[in-house]
Amino acid sequence: MERFVEDYQRRRLTERVDIITAINILKSQGYGHDELISEITKVFYVDLDAYNEIVMAA
Repeated sequence: MERFVEDYQRRRLTERVDIITAINILKSQGYGHDELISEITKVFYVDLDAYNEIVMAA
């Protein structure tokens, strides 16, 4: 799924619950573990430290 979002339109994902929600939505759409970070960063600015903590805990 192609998503094109201008930089000024990107929402910041810094809260763990928001990152988890985005991950769950992408997984429900069929994205694999390896594709998650590339897809999520197309749409959002993501706190990568929080993202990595969440992914490592799962």
